[in-house]
Amino acid sequence: MSQSPISLSEQIAEAALKRFDSPVRVPDALPGAQELLGMLTHASHRTWTSQTVSRDLLELLFACALSAPSKSDLQQADIVHVVDRLRIKAIADLIPDMPWINDAPVFLVFCGNNRRIRQIGDWRGKPFANDHLDHFMNAAVDAGIILAQFIRAAEAVGLVTVPISAVRNHADKTSELLGLPEAVFPVAGLCVGYPQDSGRIMPRLPLAVTTHLNQFDESDLRAHVDAYDVRRHRLFPLKRQRHSKIYPDVEFNGWSEDKARHYSLPERADFGAFIRNKKFSLK
Repeated sequence: MSQSPISLSEQIAEAALKRFDSPVRVPDALPGAQELLGMLTHASHRTWTSQTVSRDLLELLFACALSAPSKSDLQQADIVHVVDRLRIKAIADLIPDMPWINDAPVFLVFCGNNRRIRQIGDWRGKPFANDHLDHFMNAAVDAGIILAQFIRAAEAVGLVTVPISAVRNHADKTSELLGLPEAVFPVAGLCVGYPQDSGRIMPRLPLAVTTHLNQFDESDLRAHVDAYDVRRHRLFPLKRQRHSKIYPDVEFNGWSEDKARHYSLPERADFGAFIRNKKFSLK
């Protein structure tokens, strides 16, 4: 006798368990359950079919993304749709270990934009009295929220994506290629297309590590990270040891070893200078 198909609530619970290795209670007949399942089964993709993405669909997705919350309704984020393949190749050439940038049917760059509100102040004869770190943060966070909302909208219509934070590795050159003026800066790129495969659902740190009740709590953090290393290695073992010319190979190359090595060398150390050159004081 064939088994009955599992309910949507059961699928959500299974997806959460697969992602976080901890059970999550899911009410039956939950409104928006299909959307929640899509979020829990999100996977980044780096290969796409040759199918093009229509301009009309992209415009709709832009509208969905830019409907996201905005700090104080300041609307400090923009999307640059890079269509010119020579510009895309120039950006991809700056990041040679990510050839999927050049392969993607669609390449976008999400930008923080503090320029527009300054221009509005000039037009209305008002001073700009917020030249400090928070105004940079507001624009960067707005761009990040819009990026996340675009990803969700794209996946809802069958597209897949992979974000490219590495556009900040050469932020000045990326900015020049995109013609970004003062007070506008790249936050992340995004490759978009139709999936060639199902992708990988990458396990995350357990919710006990990344969610807190009333106050921040690091109890048993080391034990949780060690257990996560083992689980992730069992599912997706790393193929190489990062910075092997600097560090000797270790017997167990887990997630935490890889991330410790990752941040042991300077990365984007010139980004602060780039942002200051964009007329952010960061005071």
